[in-house]
Amino acid sequence: MCGIVGFVNYKKNIKNPISVLNKMNATLTNRGPDEEGKYISSPAYLAHRRLIVIDPAGGKQPMTATYNENEYSLVYNGQLYNTNELRNILKDNGFTFNSTSDTEVLLKSFIFYGYDVVKHLNGIFSFAVWNKQKEELFLARDQFGIKPLFYTIKDDNLVFGSEIKALFEFPGIEKILDNNGICELFGIGPAHTGGTTVFKNIYELKPANFAIFNKYGLFTHQYWRFVSKPHVDSFEETCDKVKFLLEDSIKRQLVSDVPLCVFLSGGLDSSIITAYASEYCRKNNMPSLNTFSVDYVDNDKNFVKTDFQPNSDNYYINLMVERYKTNHVNIVLDTPDLAKYLEDAMISRDVPGMADVDSSMLLLCKNVKPYATVTLSGECADEIFAGYPWFFREDALNSNTFPWSIAISERQHLLNPNIAAVVHLKDYIDFRYKESLSDVEILDIDSKETAEKRKISHLTLHWFMQTLLDRSDRMSMYSGFELRVPFCDYRLAEYVWNIPWEMKAYKGREKGLLRHIMKGILPDEIVNRKKSPYPKTCNPTYLKAVKDMLTKIMNDKNAPINDLLNRDYILEILDTNGSAFTRPWFGQLMTGPQLMAYLCQVNMWLERYEPRIEI
Repeated sequence: MCGIVGFVNYKKNIKNPISVLNKMNATLTNRGPDEEGKYISSPAYLAHRRLIVIDPAGGKQPMTATYNENEYSLVYNGQLYNTNELRNILKDNGFTFNSTSDTEVLLKSFIFYGYDVVKHLNGIFSFAVWNKQKEELFLARDQFGIKPLFYTIKDDNLVFGSEIKALFEFPGIEKILDNNGICELFGIGPAHTGGTTVFKNIYELKPANFAIFNKYGLFTHQYWRFVSKPHVDSFEETCDKVKFLLEDSIKRQLVSDVPLCVFLSGGLDSSIITAYASEYCRKNNMPSLNTFSVDYVDNDKNFVKTDFQPNSDNYYINLMVERYKTNHVNIVLDTPDLAKYLEDAMISRDVPGMADVDSSMLLLCKNVKPYATVTLSGECADEIFAGYPWFFREDALNSNTFPWSIAISERQHLLNPNIAAVVHLKDYIDFRYKESLSDVEILDIDSKETAEKRKISHLTLHWFMQTLLDRSDRMSMYSGFELRVPFCDYRLAEYVWNIPWEMKAYKGREKGLLRHIMKGILPDEIVNRKKSPYPKTCNPTYLKAVKDMLTKIMNDKNAPINDLLNRDYILEILDTNGSAFTRPWFGQLMTGPQLMAYLCQVNMWLERYEPRIEI
């Protein structure tokens, strides 16, 4: 895993381009703490920061190869899970290799397949290839956007990077928050519309897209999408195929030349990965699997059962550790650190995010890094297999908006009245909601329930899952740590997409099909355990900590948050410990304390990034 940056300049030269490239690359040191490298051949300037995972000596970047008297140079962030298959195909077609790295396989696959290379890749990736003879840059991103890639065009220069902060090191690129940016930040956020950012003229390459930049301009193309088609397999055949695809994905993602572990929460999803990974280690005479979980100081004393958080994790974690004999470490986080790392979590995203839901993930990765460099996580199973409450609750299904973000009037009220007079969040949210649903392909043979659930699945996969994937990438890579998501294998996801709702929600349960498949493999208590989301602190000292932080900010009437948000409403939120904002800010977890922490992140962001507000 790594960070990539670069720019291509056809017309207007900039001063000291190598210095600019170095500054851009330096912003990504956390993503790639092990090595750095540059490729310079005007008009192309590419740079790379490396986190070593596969083939320390042979995977150095930028990597250049010559073929038919043409030179191709690659910078790449990601991991290919079908490296061996691709290498064998390339060998059969006359290619030779100097390393065991997937980097070399990717570069030579591009030489062989051209633009169609993306149709042959199974992995997580964002990369850029410079074709010297054609003077053309090719950019690509994986099917679900697990690896980030941002770009802009400034004075005829295409400028790109793994994180937005790198782009701001390029001369003349401004930080502007316009009407759309405010709508993204406070109407959609911490989710975002694919292809956009909160900053004017800063874009992301959409998931499942590639781009070509040459003297004629920038062209983008979507190379993969969910295709709705009849599901012809029987229930038994469906179970067998899901099981095969899931096990195959997990095995492929266990490849690493550095220490690897699994995040284990005791939930269904992480337990599945732990079970298969442990068995893989045993069959291959490898040491026992290392597993890690997260908890919080005094959570055992302060835990309160809710519909969304019905039980704590420890009992279920211990069941898995006992059965699979893993080497388990429980990382216990304390309130001061959760609050302290809110700013780092914001910096890693370049925007306010999921508050302590982010900072706790960042701290978990930071604490696991001394033990391992790579982890597998159960992220994305809920999105792919329908695990969230909104798949089943009528109020959510009939909300006519994104069901994880229904507090639209409260969000509007949070804006500074002067801004609220011209920025209408509901109109923007409605537009994005309807725009997204227009992409859903419903079949004539779909039952009413399957058609309805296709829509909610589409929204969940393209919006909510993307938010969590952003979180996983930024929080892990900020710690120089690679996080893999086996459930987010595009082969598995596109197969499950077409499974009828009656099968997917077998026996009326969330992830019912997945539970059925795991019977006899996992302990019954875990198979039947009600979904419990990522754990958050229940310690009342956290509420006090973020309340004190926000109070300190609001005591300064010159704090930049006052220019953007409604000061009186924030004071009311403080006075009521968050309950003045009557519904969760986002999802199930961002309630009172998390909202206050989010508001702290907003002020931190305004102070650090100093965007110009332009409405």
